[in-house]
Amino acid sequence: MTVTLAVAGDVATVRLDRPERGNALGPDMVAALDEGFAQAIAGGARLVVLRGAGRHFCTGFDLSDLDDLSEGDLLLRFVRIEALLQRVHGAGVTTLAVATGRTWGAGADLFAACDRRLAFADASFAFPGSGFGLVLGTARLAGRIGNEAARHLLLEGSAIDVATAIGLGLVDRQVDEATVDGAIAEAALAAGRLDAETVGALHRATRRDARDDADLAALVRSAARPGLKQRIIDYRARARATRS
Repeated sequence: MTVTLAVAGDVATVRLDRPERGNALGPDMVAALDEGFAQAIAGGARLVVLRGAGRHFCTGFDLSDLDDLSEGDLLLRFVRIEALLQRVHGAGVTTLAVATGRTWGAGADLFAACDRRLAFADASFAFPGSGFGLVLGTARLAGRIGNEAARHLLLEGSAIDVATAIGLGLVDRQVDEATVDGAIAEAALAAGRLDAETVGALHRATRRDARDDADLAALVRSAARPGLKQRIIDYRARARATRS
């Protein structure tokens, strides 16, 4: 099982549960997240909490089977991730993400798509997709932290810590084991004030910076450029060399 769903009252916790792979987003994880999110909403949750099992929230794309994938396979995976991000961002419920460890790549995009964003002290955030030519979630990120800050993060691709993320507005507040449950309870209390129709309407009214179709088109154009797989291979080699 790659995702677990736990419900307590009107709070549903969707947990990425493949810690041995850093909760990286492979096709099965994306499908399970989609299903878990849909089940939470169908069950009447007013707050959906996204968390990661183990050390990391989500380390990005799962590229463990990269050698077996065609460029068309990769394109389809990226499109499905973008569809998931758009669904979370525009949902008729309040969403909250709790970042721990590496919250990178598509994992950072998933975090940024949520209404409320908490982080433990060990969390770090990076948007390295531009390193292999991918354009993913730019309008959502710019809506959170502003155009200039988003452009800086995307162009550099380097990791930032919690304090920096708070300063940018990417993280709302830092929590720890003693305070995280209280912070979630506060969010649940606020979320319970409004019905699903109202939350959805408010999301639509305050997402004027979001350009879902344009974001999807930008992603497809970037992923469809010939040589995607080789760019990812080269990026992965550079990343491994940097860590060694």
